[in-house]
Amino acid sequence: MTTIVGQSLPRIDALGKVTGETLYSGDLVMPGMLHMKILFAGRPHARILSLDTSAAEAHPGVAVVLTAKDVPVNEYGLQINDQPVLCGPGSAKPGTDIVRFVGDQVAVVVAETEVIAARALKLIKVEYADLPVLTDPEAALQPGAFSIHPEIGASNICVHDKIRKGDVEAGFAQAEVIVEGEYHVPAQEHAYLQPEAGVAYLDDDDLLTVKVAGQWTHADQKQIAHALDLPLDRIRVQYPAIGGAFGGREDMSVQIVLALAALKLRRPVKIIWSRKESLIGHGKRHPMVIRAKWGATKDGKLTAAETTFIADGGAYMYTTNKVLGNSTITQTGPYFIPNVKSDVYGVYTNNLPGAAFRGFGAPQAQFMAEMQMDKLAEKLGLDPVEFRLRNALREGDTLDVQTPAPGPVTAVQVIEAAARRAGWKNDTGQWSLDRKRQAADNAQPAFLVRGLGLAAGFKNVGFSFGYKENCWARVEIHGKAEIERVVVYIASAEVGQGNHTILAQMAAEATGAPFEKVEMIVMDTLKMGNAGSASASRLTFMSGNAVKGAAQQARDKWESEERPAIVEYTYLAPETTPFDKETGKCMPNFAYAYVAQAVEVEVDTETGQVRILKVISADDVGKAINPTQVEGQIEGGVVQAQGYVMMENFITKAGYVLTDQLSTYLIPTILDIPGEVESVVVEIPDERGPWGAKGLGELPYLPLAPAIMSAIHAATGVWFDEFPLTPERVLRGLGKL
Repeated sequence: MTTIVGQSLPRIDALGKVTGETLYSGDLVMPGMLHMKILFAGRPHARILSLDTSAAEAHPGVAVVLTAKDVPVNEYGLQINDQPVLCGPGSAKPGTDIVRFVGDQVAVVVAETEVIAARALKLIKVEYADLPVLTDPEAALQPGAFSIHPEIGASNICVHDKIRKGDVEAGFAQAEVIVEGEYHVPAQEHAYLQPEAGVAYLDDDDLLTVKVAGQWTHADQKQIAHALDLPLDRIRVQYPAIGGAFGGREDMSVQIVLALAALKLRRPVKIIWSRKESLIGHGKRHPMVIRAKWGATKDGKLTAAETTFIADGGAYMYTTNKVLGNSTITQTGPYFIPNVKSDVYGVYTNNLPGAAFRGFGAPQAQFMAEMQMDKLAEKLGLDPVEFRLRNALREGDTLDVQTPAPGPVTAVQVIEAAARRAGWKNDTGQWSLDRKRQAADNAQPAFLVRGLGLAAGFKNVGFSFGYKENCWARVEIHGKAEIERVVVYIASAEVGQGNHTILAQMAAEATGAPFEKVEMIVMDTLKMGNAGSASASRLTFMSGNAVKGAAQQARDKWESEERPAIVEYTYLAPETTPFDKETGKCMPNFAYAYVAQAVEVEVDTETGQVRILKVISADDVGKAINPTQVEGQIEGGVVQAQGYVMMENFITKAGYVLTDQLSTYLIPTILDIPGEVESVVVEIPDERGPWGAKGLGELPYLPLAPAIMSAIHAATGVWFDEFPLTPERVLRGLGKL
């Protein structure tokens, strides 16, 4: 039998996407369809005193104008219900008449055409009483700062995680070298290709159906049902093709208001956000200020780490509690530190909410960790690879949460793999390399300097902190004398990562059927169990195990002459435990994956321009189910991380977004990406993963920022503790401005 797992088979969605046959949510058209536009607050903090919608309602072609008073239960949220569906007077819940950031939604207009809806939107009269604005999370922490959510409590602290491992003071007393640093990491816009869009309607069975782009069908269904005060079985959420997500579609955008309008009007309703609406309307990567003090002995062993994180949670919780939980876990990098003290704060402000974004709190934390490692190595006179390997996590080593990382622990393997490919040598029992690089052309002008850097990282696979990780799938084997088709039902979201292709490979492998005979029925709440979110690098592991389990049992039934053979199966991951509130002690995750990257840069010391010449990314994926897709994920993650570090400059002032177009918020084009990305696929199987596979999606993002900074330091001797590395910031760091 041909082995299908491990082959670079074509993506099952490729042809439809490249030919335009595949429909995204913005492409959907239905008979009798109406069009929606949303009135955003456009101000960071204010009380709505009155709303006059009469002129908009009277405008020809307008079907309805909806405000807060029309929402049955005017609240929602993925973690806690702290956000109004529509802000304004008329709701029973206190505080829903207040807008807390510029992207709060105030009213919706539904009309015969999008043009009419846009015209009528301008006729709505809103009387605001502006309130004080808090945009600095450190100021929001201070005693006496007003509460952004007085209905929740007097404090603006929405998250406070603590780590108390060992004796930090004793650890610093043992240290012979101590490095302190302060790091500033910025917000980042997801910039997915497809803006928020969707259609809602009542089907022939009176089922309220919402077709949108998202990351977790069943979570969307639950939030819609809650806000509309309807039972879950009255709501169907279905995802057409999804044009990117990266965490930005975990939280609600248009789903609830679409469903509300379709329910009231009993006609299909459609919306497509403009790019500007998308930029102000959904959350961003959490900006953070991180202060760190780390110590080590002269022989290069870490003894203690003390850190404080202050993260801008923005106006609402979204996933700030979970993101910062990840920052807390990963803040010591893939290294063993016996003594750790940390306080991690998430703070409400009047900025855009902090949201899930690829890496989910780990890129920020590990930027700090890797910078501290590089600075300690320099102070100790040790090669940065050698220093990392002396401290890299090994089997049985405890994380900052005082429990061992579940195996296999592969930090050493990925660091060595990346280092070797980059040219590091270990001929004398120690790793070493002159990281100041010679220009390829000896005639290269003196103001162009090159350097090589390396950084490592690790990331959990799956949900954490006691959540009972689970994933449902159904597999059907049809045919009489031989297998004619295998049908896989699973709600997992295909956001561009290739999940449905590898699930088809797994189903074929487990049933013994040809790959071409596998049919995928996906991304729907109707007659499907919960598959969980396309996040936390979890779907290869979780949905893979669910499909594998269902397929193997279906094959057993088939061989016992039960035909068609139909099996529903729910995979339950190993248990995890939540933080101890005072010490942070827990077993937070059931699996981790590890990564290391080496980066070569060229710095123009006259203009401040930095070019990424080459990135070597060594990622432990456990088992590459589809190697070409693995390489695609690595390359995509590197480019997205490069944009974060080098050029994506999300600027706000007093709560207002100044970079609200892609002409002012710049993302990498083909002319900006690294000259070369070399993928080093490390395969050390995790016996609990399907065919040994682990999650990959977030790994290649994690270490790029510190690896770039390490390379720039090798080239120039200057440390950069914040980014993006705009030419002005680079020149200022070089003392040229």
